[in-house]
Amino acid sequence: MKNIESTIYDKAYDPIVQAGLVLSLILAVIILGKLVNAIGIMSVSDQFPWTAATSFLLFFAIINSVVSLASKDLNKYWGRSMLSFAILAAISAGIAYFFSALSIEEIGPYKWIYFVLTFGYLVFLSILGFMKRIVDFAEREDWQAPKQKRK
Repeated sequence: MKNIESTIYDKAYDPIVQAGLVLSLILAVIILGKLVNAIGIMSVSDQFPWTAATSFLLFFAIINSVVSLASKDLNKYWGRSMLSFAILAAISAGIAYFFSALSIEEIGPYKWIYFVLTFGYLVFLSILGFMKRIVDFAEREDWQAPKQKRK
């Protein structure tokens, strides 16, 4: 019988599950924004779905990159992460377009925000992957007796 705690953590570390959770948050916030606007509690702009989509895409990029430090197989995690990010970006853009009826071309800055988020995500993931490799190397190194260089 598997330990329940380890399976919960294994599922939490899966980038596809992370993307699914973030996608559900995007949908919930956009629907909540439309509901608040329809009731008249406050005015929500037509650009709100795009703002929510890009905000949660940034949230996914940060959380996904930080969780990559705990992954056992970094190469497998990176592949699944990049695929999850691409799918999340495409679906969130589709949801934002559906709820706002404005294309990304009509809202000029959001095209660049998506570009910057994608580039920033790749850079951030690379930096944290490099940090993980340094930590793994440092853990394997015997610090009590460093290797002597031959002359």
